[in-house]
Amino acid sequence: MRASRAAAVLLVLLAGVAGCGGGGDERSPAATRPAGGPIEGQGAGDLQAAGSLGFPAFATSNTTRIGGSDPIADAAAVAQAVYPSRSADTRPRVVTLVDDTDWRVAISAAQLMRPPLRAPVLFSQGATMPPATAQALAFLHPLTAKEAGGAQVIRVGETARARGYRTTDVKAPDHAALALAIDSLHTAAAGTPSPAVLVASSEQPGYAMPAAGWAAKSGSPVLWVTRDAIPEATRTAIAAHKKPRIYVLGPETAVSDQVVQQLGELGTVRRIGDRDPVTNAIDFARFSDGDFGWNVVDPGHGLVFASTQRPQDAAAASALSATGSYGPLLLLTEPNVLPPALQDFLLDIQPGYESDPVRGVYNHGWLMGDESAVTVDVQARIDTLLEIAPVDRPSGS
Repeated sequence: MRASRAAAVLLVLLAGVAGCGGGGDERSPAATRPAGGPIEGQGAGDLQAAGSLGFPAFATSNTTRIGGSDPIADAAAVAQAVYPSRSADTRPRVVTLVDDTDWRVAISAAQLMRPPLRAPVLFSQGATMPPATAQALAFLHPLTAKEAGGAQVIRVGETARARGYRTTDVKAPDHAALALAIDSLHTAAAGTPSPAVLVASSEQPGYAMPAAGWAAKSGSPVLWVTRDAIPEATRTAIAAHKKPRIYVLGPETAVSDQVVQQLGELGTVRRIGDRDPVTNAIDFARFSDGDFGWNVVDPGHGLVFASTQRPQDAAAASALSATGSYGPLLLLTEPNVLPPALQDFLLDIQPGYESDPVRGVYNHGWLMGDESAVTVDVQARIDTLLEIAPVDRPSGS
């Protein structure tokens, strides 16, 4: 499965889709040449072949890069990786179209990736349909979802017209109300509300980004608060779930203790995460509470990596968390630095084997964005930390 998805993304890269968003050069110089100079026994033709395939920037043995220059291109590439669209059973029934200017609406829209809709997120630029999105829609050619009014495209908020496709429009005046409307659509399609909801800061995207992948996997809505207030639309959405489990993502600096206390009047509340966005994402990846949470505390998982500088990539990547090898979103704050906390976490869950790696389990990482988001040097370090390694056992044990 992992190899087939990687092949699908390679096809996207060669077609130029993953490199184009609103415009500009479709192939970055870093993605078209190998790092370093020639080595003994390696001719210019070998180097040219490797570079044209995008190695190592496209993929290493344990990582695959969605190398878009922006979240628009990343979302288009992810949708085509998840849905190769070579036959009816590999096409999506419906896709979600959101405006790329509001990361909060995009993260909430990830909920629609949960069955029965299974709708990946694509982006418009206001009233304009970007080339990458238009090409992805033509490639995917959604089938229609009766649970969404027979739509091929769910338009959330003010987006471009999807001409030639049957659409269902989700309208509301702001991000909190749109999150409520998205949740109402999902609940109507699924037939029952989720027993749990996620609440995140509408002011600090780094703390909210990890919610997108879990929403796509679980169907739990992502609802919004400010640090010191709960919008009425968020109260209405939580009330519709009838005293649900409420999980607040982020520390007190993102969502105050007073807001957490007020949320406790609407359900049972637990806070997840602390300190900074990188550590917060790791805390969420480790967290479990019954059937809620990734519980990634051991080897053998899919992982997704994105930059806090591109919050819309959380929504773009969400379908990767809900298919294939599944897995949480982890964060980097600078393209050329692997945060120590993230390195330690990857060491904690690094796979190992005693005698035969074929009998082991494996980790795999998806990296979101081109080298302006994650450099090849950091990708190489992540690859090393994901690699299955021999385990030394004490003599006589």
